[in-house]
Amino acid sequence: MGSLERSKKKVQLWKKAAVHFALCFVMGFFTGFAPTGKAPGLSSRSVISSNNSSAETLHSPPQQHSSRNLISQQQQQQQQQQPQPQPQPRSSSGIQDPSSPDLKTEEEVTGTADLGSKLKLTPRRLIIIITPTNARDPHQGVHLRRLANTLRLVPPPLLWVVVEPSAGKKKELSEMLRSTGTMYRHLEYRENFTAAEAELEHQRNLALKHLERHRLSGIVHFAGIHSVYDLDFFDHLRETE
Repeated sequence: MGSLERSKKKVQLWKKAAVHFALCFVMGFFTGFAPTGKAPGLSSRSVISSNNSSAETLHSPPQQHSSRNLISQQQQQQQQQQPQPQPQPRSSSGIQDPSSPDLKTEEEVTGTADLGSKLKLTPRRLIIIITPTNARDPHQGVHLRRLANTLRLVPPPLLWVVVEPSAGKKKELSEMLRSTGTMYRHLEYRENFTAAEAELEHQRNLALKHLERHRLSGIVHFAGIHSVYDLDFFDHLRETE
């Protein structure tokens, strides 16, 4: 009896398994033929997106043309809004109206002409100062230093020509001339003189020969070592003809 019950239970289990398998197979078979709901939506979206992209590509050139047209219209409006220069009124004879603000009077024209003539830069004339020296003067160095400080303040161009005998104190005078900062020429001579007037005349002639030899043109003035000058004197000296 026990073996029969066990065989019946096994048969029932196999039957249940076969029925379950058959139901699953039938359900899977029929679901395979059923249409899905997502596929049509996706295809429609892809078609719509492709249509939109093509429409954008087709309609993009008209947008560029429209923007260019707008820019050109704005430029034309700006040109129209700008004030145009009005023609100056003229009389029947063709002469400009004197009441117009652009017409300059004769006084303004002459004033501008005078201003232009004043602004013209005229070069200063060269002043040549010739200074003879006296070796017998114990205070010669002090007087030359005072004259050098005066000539330093004179606006250029200025040339200082200093003449002394070769037996004089050449080193001290040369150092003093270099420290002045002015353009100078240091001349020497070997002749001996007993008279002071003859030596003074020889020094002046030696300086003039030096200017002639080197073709230095300017206003020549003989300045002694004891002379004292005002700066206005040199301005008037340049104005002499």
